[in-house]
Amino acid sequence: MSLIRIVKMTFKEEDVETFRHIFEERKERIASFPGCSKLELLNDKNIFFTYSAWDDVEALEKYRSSELFQSTWSLTKKLFAAKAEAWSVRKVE
Repeated sequence: MSLIRIVKMTFKEEDVETFRHIFEERKERIASFPGCSKLELLNDKNIFFTYSAWDDVEALEKYRSSELFQSTWSLTKKLFAAKAEAWSVRKVE
């Protein structure tokens, strides 16, 4: 059963386009990371959510410890207007 990861990020208005550029530049590499089967970006004004599906907790943790995640997160987090929130959940069948 896959693991769904939802991350809520609120950006400063002036940094929304910068974030969109970072995401656009990296989304294919994230989506093709071993263990990732889905990646979507959702938004409402300056609030964005990433919705990703992972094979399991181990796959997500490998991604989170990767250079790809570390570099993406370091570029992204300095654009936040509020602390990011994240949930790892499973689909209820």
